[in-house]
Amino acid sequence: MTKPRGSRTKIKRALKTGEKDKLNRHWRGLFLDKLAETSNVSEAAKAAGVNPSRAYKVRREEQAFARQWHTALVEGYEHLELDLLARLRSGEAKEGPKFDNGAALRLLALHRDTMALEHAQRRNLDVISARALIDQKLDELRQRVLARRDANGETIQ
Repeated sequence: MTKPRGSRTKIKRALKTGEKDKLNRHWRGLFLDKLAETSNVSEAAKAAGVNPSRAYKVRREEQAFARQWHTALVEGYEHLELDLLARLRSGEAKEGPKFDNGAALRLLALHRDTMALEHAQRRNLDVISARALIDQKLDELRQRVLARRDANGETIQ
């Protein structure tokens, strides 16, 4: 459902729980930036000062916001992929939070069709070619993780 330009989605009181009386007029941009950074709707809503239910409702009712949401999530998966590549190249940091490479690989694999389609649209490739590129990249990542585990004497759980 496309809203006319300048028209805003009406929000019920129940969807405003936890929000300030005066909403930041740039909440959508703040939300989308944090969503791209974290891939976490709750964190993005908190950063934007809105209830997550508001964000979901606006996504359902405003086609442009839904497209921006999708773009932010794709960017989030690209960040995850880059983080994983960096860790595989340089190894795990000895200090700080532990990164679950296996979970990252599984998440990327779950969303490889979405990413293949997105990459195909960006590169003007057909979906089959894009899917083959993504599968190849995931296989390379998987092999690196397994090789590093073998080298460190780690077992796969």
